[in-house]
Amino acid sequence: MAELMSALKGHLTPGRYGLEGTAGVTLSEVHPFSLTQIAAWPDSLQAVGLEATLLAGCDAAPTPGQAALGPNGTLLRVEPLKWWLIGRDTPPDLPSLPAETGAVLDLSSSRTWIRLGGANAADLLNRFLPLNLSATAFPAGSSASTAFHHIGVTLWRDEDGFNLLLPRSFAASLWEMLTESAAQFGTEVV
Repeated sequence: MAELMSALKGHLTPGRYGLEGTAGVTLSEVHPFSLTQIAAWPDSLQAVGLEATLLAGCDAAPTPGQAALGPNGTLLRVEPLKWWLIGRDTPPDLPSLPAETGAVLDLSSSRTWIRLGGANAADLLNRFLPLNLSATAFPAGSSASTAFHHIGVTLWRDEDGFNLLLPRSFAASLWEMLTESAAQFGTEVV
């Protein structure tokens, strides 16, 4: 497999920015990572969901709008008939599904993974995403396919904060908007 270059190379400069004092937002890119799509047909949803669960190593396939953490990564239910397995390692050995059952596809080079943390991470994201990101409405284990400046993105929350998957071709411009807006809270880019 070819080595993937960061879409943010030359745009991501570690340091402190904006408001002085404690950083209200921390931003970082997770690179490299793997992203595997597991898709089903309506009549094979349960069987493919089991395959996705086994691939992630989690207890059960997440329902729409949910994420499940397993030893092989986080499994997101991004659409009614699709799961994404995202991990910090190289892509797992992909299972072979019969065409009449579903499809598995490596999407690792199609997205950029941004991690957001800190007391003001939800406030920053709410400047761009049309979602209620309060801890009661969007707790850890929640996921959503949504829009950021008219660009389709995927968001999920874990115990450490928020994770944002951006289309690779828009990553630099969306990163610039995030970092410029985060300066009002005090930002640390790591």
